[in-house]
Amino acid sequence: MMWISLALIVWAAAFALNVILVRSRAPGAGYIVPVIFGLTLLFVWEGFVRGFGISPVLLPPPSAIGAAFVSKTDVLWGDLVQTFFKGALSGYVIGCGSAFIVALLIDRSPFLQRGLLPVGNFIAALPIVGLAPIMVMWFGFDWQSKAAVVVAMVFFPMLVNTVQGLQASDAMQRDLMRTYAASYAQTLRFLRLPAAMPFIFNGLKIGTTLALIGAIVAEFFGSPIRGMGFRISTEVGKLALDMVWAEIAVAAVLGSAFYGTVALFEKRATFWHASQRQQ
Repeated sequence: MMWISLALIVWAAAFALNVILVRSRAPGAGYIVPVIFGLTLLFVWEGFVRGFGISPVLLPPPSAIGAAFVSKTDVLWGDLVQTFFKGALSGYVIGCGSAFIVALLIDRSPFLQRGLLPVGNFIAALPIVGLAPIMVMWFGFDWQSKAAVVVAMVFFPMLVNTVQGLQASDAMQRDLMRTYAASYAQTLRFLRLPAAMPFIFNGLKIGTTLALIGAIVAEFFGSPIRGMGFRISTEVGKLALDMVWAEIAVAAVLGSAFYGTVALFEKRATFWHASQRQQ
């Protein structure tokens, strides 16, 4: 009971401290409060696991996860390189880049808009558990098949957002560009692409989460002897849940950092937009 009581005391103290920081509007409170909350959550997790005697097979304490993280850093790094840099990131770049180019072609051709968008909708509706084995059969067990799954997952959200963004400028603005005798390329560069940037970045941000999820899940269906999905599936079979949670922690931090990086570029590129000025 000592661990449980200590966890409750720490939770109450952290809650009071966070309230004081928020009300005082101290400099950097927006960053300090989430850090305090996260550390408190980890301590409460540790206290309840130890206090109630929960089996580490069901839920390992954060201390065991941290020990696995420290002792298996080389393994975690190799898995990260295989899953993120080779599979997820390459598929993300290819999928988002090709979707942007196809969106420009669709914008020029109503025929393509009527033909490709329904096909894209069909591909987006395919379950990843059905798509991943097919990609493994087509592209092999290495990172290429994982990148192909990621391409299929991020392509349609990026395509739809870009097409919608290219139509965001109103008719009066386009008529004004025509009165200036602006060509299609000039209108695209100076009017339509800037107006589409919030939509484009929305598709890019959606793709960050889909890319990592797709690469990890795809590794469940065939992978070399490394990769985050491969490690999770094999360590679960060995009941090494501390290593599984370490991989989950790496994926969570990596996904958040990936999303935050794209959001930072969005803030720099669309500083003029109302959504950024209100922040």
